[in-house]
Amino acid sequence: MGLYDRYLAMRIRFAAESLPETVALVITERDLLADSAYRTLERFFSWAFEFGATSVVVYVSVADETVVPTIRREFEAIDTAEPLAVRTPDDEARATTPIQVSIGLGGRHEFATAVRRIAESVTEGRIEPDEITESDIEDELVFPTDPDLILKTGAERLSDFMIWQSVYSELYFTDVNWQNFSRREYLRALRDFQKRQRRFGE
Repeated sequence: MGLYDRYLAMRIRFAAESLPETVALVITERDLLADSAYRTLERFFSWAFEFGATSVVVYVSVADETVVPTIRREFEAIDTAEPLAVRTPDDEARATTPIQVSIGLGGRHEFATAVRRIAESVTEGRIEPDEITESDIEDELVFPTDPDLILKTGAERLSDFMIWQSVYSELYFTDVNWQNFSRREYLRALRDFQKRQRRFGE
């Protein structure tokens, strides 16, 4: 770690501003083709928890659904200090582990599934339509955690990612490709987050 990286880390650690408790990362299947892609993910998880995160969410957008099983196996083989759960369009069980990974399971699909489950509850008489609250929707989401900070590498668009949970998230876009993403770039994202005044829709 270079001198600048040490300086940046010290600024972050001793700053009065808070750090994100939940960090989300948006990447694509193409980002995972590089030889070091999964090793970079291992380091990313380590950096996140080192600097105070309690949970990390990764969203992998895929253009070819046939690659989903392969990517899932690669993620499940990653060496992490915290438990990791992978969810795909074929597996919509609620994820509550410190590391949550979505592979091709988009926000619109997740939200539509949540609404459909609530509609079933109404049909079965377990809840009245006028009793439905935001909490009822959130209870049916696959990924229950709202990200404080969302990082996107390569391009300034989020794709179909956590459309409910990310309403008040801070966004950080970097033109650094995933294969070149480093600890320094992550520290820059954290420092940028600390400088912002979060309003949560106010």
